[in-house]
Amino acid sequence: MRRRQPSPLPQRHGLDAARLRLPPEGHWATIRDHLVERLPRVTPERIDLLLREERIVDRAGPVAPDAPYVPGGVIWFHRDLPDEAVVPFEISIVHRDEDVLVVDKPHFLATIPRGQHVVQTALVRLRQELGLPQLIPAHRLDRATAGLVLFVINPLVRGKYQLLFKDRLVHKEYEAIARFDPDLGLPRTVHSRIVKERGVITAREVAGPPNAETRIELIEQRAGLGRYRLLPTTGRTHQLRLHLSTLGIPILGDDFYPVLTEKPLDDFTRPLQLLASVLAFTDPISGERRRFRTGRTLAAWASPAAWLD
Repeated sequence: MRRRQPSPLPQRHGLDAARLRLPPEGHWATIRDHLVERLPRVTPERIDLLLREERIVDRAGPVAPDAPYVPGGVIWFHRDLPDEAVVPFEISIVHRDEDVLVVDKPHFLATIPRGQHVVQTALVRLRQELGLPQLIPAHRLDRATAGLVLFVINPLVRGKYQLLFKDRLVHKEYEAIARFDPDLGLPRTVHSRIVKERGVITAREVAGPPNAETRIELIEQRAGLGRYRLLPTTGRTHQLRLHLSTLGIPILGDDFYPVLTEKPLDDFTRPLQLLASVLAFTDPISGERRRFRTGRTLAAWASPAAWLD
């Protein structure tokens, strides 16, 4: 397998430079002309400035403003960062060794850069705070969900830990707070078919062969609320949120299900009451059985009255 060329640019703010391969065929006279067409969200004036400031490079060095187009060439540059509200919550370290890092992610912090969340993500903050530029997540947790995330420190073993999650060899447990329904028979296992369309923020359940499975157990109930243990066998987008909503007990603080509600990105009130509470697996390097548990608790269980309408 051909190895990808490393970036000639260092990380900035804990982020790798964007890498663009130039198409092998094209009508462009210069690299600048190609970038103007390829990056419609970046103004031509901004591209010109990046070129003048020598912030777009190829393997030989900075790309000149009038550099001719090179079919099949590769260039690197750092994208402009979006304006982001600082997420005012800390990431707690649960475990760290030479290979892996397990953290307790707070609500409102995405795992990896995406869209309007770049620097204010767990990956970028941890790379900067811990001085670990090669840190990579083995899996992802939704921005709205708090709890355990496993990152890989050692790039030589990255694939082994990522395969654990891909092959469903990790035992995951979640906790959720939702309305208590005495007529809802629990425990039960929910099966459904979930689809997520590109460009649509929410997922939905449709008819067809099931591709999502969750076991739902009631841990305890009080003051009209239930504390639930969720054991997913699969990992479809928003699976846990959809399954509880379909049962008529949507998770407290859910702005997506059953009804999508717009919420400003800097509104950190009423977080989704969903927590990734346990990760357990057989370590692919040592063969040791590992089990990690969150140190976080869900606010609605501590103060039920404040969450009941």
